[in-house]
Amino acid sequence: MRRSLVATAAAAALVLAGCTSGGSSGTSSTPTGDAASADAVAYMDKVCGAASEFAKIEKTAPQLDASDPQKLKAEMAAYMGQLADAFTKSAEGLKNVGPSPVAGGEQAVDKMSETFTSLGTVFADAKAQVEQADANNANGGLQAAGEAIAKLSELADPLRDLEAVPELQKATQSAQKCQEMQRLNITPTS
Repeated sequence: MRRSLVATAAAAALVLAGCTSGGSSGTSSTPTGDAASADAVAYMDKVCGAASEFAKIEKTAPQLDASDPQKLKAEMAAYMGQLADAFTKSAEGLKNVGPSPVAGGEQAVDKMSETFTSLGTVFADAKAQVEQADANNANGGLQAAGEAIAKLSELADPLRDLEAVPELQKATQSAQKCQEMQRLNITPTS
């Protein structure tokens, strides 16, 4: 049981190690013939800039050396803390982008902020569980870390809440920071 949890956590940590390395998310978008309003594009640049702050925070995946359970526990707790901080920073940024020039935009961005806030809480809780776990019993701490990492599927499309606001969704195609964010590999895809 211990080895399978260590292996699961190791695989998840390795996938997440790519969080700051960039890459392709597998999605591409091209501008359509109709141009989005300049105000909507500028707003979405702020939204995507705030959301992508997650990828800019240093996150060091643990080295997962099962021969040193104390070190593994400490490194996994630090990693969970880094992820919690990253999500919290993005959530705060989203809360501060200001009023939307498009009806429904603020509600969509609020939903995005709630998702980031929720994930920040999940990782903060996982960090606490890892810190409280017996280092010689991977069933506690590493399982909590693995469950937190599994929650990252909620970020498969960080802009999904914009589906209800077509003008802002269209603006993402022209907003430079949205294009940059879509190129970031912020969720496990393999």
